[in-house]
Amino acid sequence: MSVLIPIRPVFLGLAVAGLLLAPLAHAGELTLPVQEHRLANGLRVVTLEDHSAPVAIVQVWYHVGSKDEIPGKTGLAHLLEHMMFKGTAAHGPGEFSRLVARGGGDDNAFTSRDYTAYFEKFAADRLELGLRLEAERMRGLRLDPDEFDRERAVVKEERRMRTEDDPQAALVEQVQAAAFVAHPYRNPVIGWMDDLDRVTVADLKAFYDHYYQPGNATLVLVGDFATATVLRQAEAAFGPIPGGAPLPARGFSEPAQRGERGVELRREAKLPFLYAAYHAPTLDHPDGHALEVAAQILAGGKSARLYRSLVQEHQVALYAGAGYDGDAEDPALFTFYGALQPGHTADEWHTLLAAELRRLAEEPVTERELAKAKNQIEAAFVFAQDSVFYLAMTLGRLYTTGRTVANLDDYLPRIRAVTATDVQRVTKTYFQPSNRTEGILIPQPADAGKAPPTSAPLGDGGAQ
Repeated sequence: MSVLIPIRPVFLGLAVAGLLLAPLAHAGELTLPVQEHRLANGLRVVTLEDHSAPVAIVQVWYHVGSKDEIPGKTGLAHLLEHMMFKGTAAHGPGEFSRLVARGGGDDNAFTSRDYTAYFEKFAADRLELGLRLEAERMRGLRLDPDEFDRERAVVKEERRMRTEDDPQAALVEQVQAAAFVAHPYRNPVIGWMDDLDRVTVADLKAFYDHYYQPGNATLVLVGDFATATVLRQAEAAFGPIPGGAPLPARGFSEPAQRGERGVELRREAKLPFLYAAYHAPTLDHPDGHALEVAAQILAGGKSARLYRSLVQEHQVALYAGAGYDGDAEDPALFTFYGALQPGHTADEWHTLLAAELRRLAEEPVTERELAKAKNQIEAAFVFAQDSVFYLAMTLGRLYTTGRTVANLDDYLPRIRAVTATDVQRVTKTYFQPSNRTEGILIPQPADAGKAPPTSAPLGDGGAQ
């Protein structure tokens, strides 16, 4: 039932804006009648009436993710997400989803580094069922030891399938771990295998009791309803839940990287895979939108620079892309990735990638190419407003990570304001070798034997 948000090589550039910060009017003017409310117990309620279809979305976002876990107990946030479907005092295991389905709805959940979210999609007249069920498991979860053991085994198998049996995903995980020396973004959302072996149901209960409370949650309601009515329903469902003790403000930091780091992974695989990560600020930073445009110029489809150079012209790579973690709560990474064609080397990849970054830094991008990148970002930004579900997702991410709907209002103006000089500046600033952590997957023949995968990073320059 749960959905893990994996850290793996995907093209983000355009998608970060397109799906995560997307819904806005074509002219860039804020038209969303979003309202924010606060119950007496601290629960924040964000509502948006949308009468375009007779549907309603219920989402509960908890401001807790993998970055809130302590060393030795990674994977708790994701494992707890699984257990949230395993029963409450009023309903047994699996009954939550059966009740939603019986009401004609659909439900799921996901865990990330910064938050954990649960959602239901209903016909508009069934919204109250979602409120009642979410309120029930906010503080009434039943953590049965047998269910815990079964679900932990499921999560461990999920880790094996998604990461340990996937050499490329394993490399991404190792690079992420090496890129951060202090910030808990270094840990995988699903947790390290050794930690999953050690975690107990008591650990999970303490985590649940600490973070799953109204003051650490945001209820997002979007759809075909009257705001006054759903607020009364939300108050009836969630209002009786005690507020709990205020959670202390959290602060995480990462020291500036002062030298290049490397990760080498030797695994059975068909082709070499490369993954490079540079520390970069979020979209809230003055450089964020220029980095977003740079990502689009470099990797915004088959006409973008990386694909044209590495795949089409020189045929060094089967594919090549980039991703920018601009919507993270804390500064994260700008990444480059690709798989080499047979007979080509990592040195060729490095030479061509360095040439493209040097060209972007030294030669102002043409007015036409800059306009194309901005138009692509703006188009995705606007088109995503057609989905009621992604409207809710956008609001949940914003409010949970300390932003508001007001952050949408200046997104397109800031994209439009990016100049060729801005793109040059951020390229020179952030894509320095001293700010880079690079990993390479070195294929090993099947008959060489498979070394057991490690459950923790090897550190700078390590080999596996």
